[in-house]
Parts: sequence; structure tokens; C-alpha cells
Amino acid sequence: MSELNPYERFLDGRTPEVILGDTPAEIGRLLEAIGPEKETTPPAPGKWSAAEIVCHLADCELVFGFRLRQTLAEDAPTIQPFDQEKWAATYAGIPAQQALGVFRAMRGWNLRLIGKALPTAANRPVTHPERGTMTFMTIVETMAGHDINHLRQLERMAYETRVGGNAA
Repeated sequence: MSELNPYERFLDGRTPEVILGDTPAEIGRLLEAIGPEKETTPPAPGKWSAAEIVCHLADCELVFGFRLRQTLAEDAPTIQPFDQEKWAATYAGIPAQQALGVFRAMRGWNLRLIGKALPTAANRPVTHPERGTMTFMTIVETMAGHDINHLRQLERMAYETRVGGNAA
């Protein structure tokens, strides 16, 4: 696993662009399987509920979008890390479908940018203070691996909803 992309191990052989394009519909399918009555129930103490995961994905889409744009607009910028747990403190009461709507809109916007930027900008450098120097494409690959990581969590929750029990 690359330290530059902590989600590299989740990549499954599809191109990152295909993964990124498929994710919004996949989230919608999984939320439907989980159901609105279970979307705010965490699978275990200290874990995020399905709604919180989708809120996190919407927040991350905002962050990734800014990082992609900063990488294209500046020469070798340094991007800002963020504390996902502090951001998650604001998620209570946000319906999963509202977060999914935000995610879908931003993902569409980011996919448009990625489609226009690649392959020309693939190797544009950017530095993450905790991970080191990476590229525009590393950000795109990180987005895809991050999607798969959280889709797997939602899949476990959907499975547990079908069979009953605990998704932890």
C-alpha cells in the first residue's frame, strides 16, 4: 500500500474514473437496501451510521474538489489536511438522501473537471503535509479507493439489514 494513497488497497482493477462515476448510484442502491428507518443507526458503538458515512462522503467530495482545483491552478501547492471526526460532529440530523444529493452534484462537477484535466494534468505535483509529494492522479486514485472503502461499509450495513444482526 502506498503511503501517498492510503486507500490504494481498495482499488479493484476498474479505472478510477469508472469507480467515481459509479459511486453515486451505488450509494443510492445501498441506502435503499438499508432503509430510512436504519440509516441513522450506527452498526456498532463509535462507528458512523449510513447517513453519517454519506455526509462524510459529501464533505470529502468538497475537499477533493478543492485539492484537484488547487493542483491545477497552482504550481506544486501544499494541500491542507482536515480532521474528519471534527467535521463529523456536524452530521447529526442530516438525512442521508440530502447528503447524497450534495455528493451527486459535487461528484458530477468533479468528474467534469477530471475528464477535462486528464491525461494532461495526471503528473502535476501536489504535496500533502502528512503523506508527501503526490500527483493530480494520486488524488483521483485516492478518491476512488476512498469510495470503495465506504461502499463496503454501506454494503455490510445493507447485508445486516437483510439478515438481521450487527454489521460491525
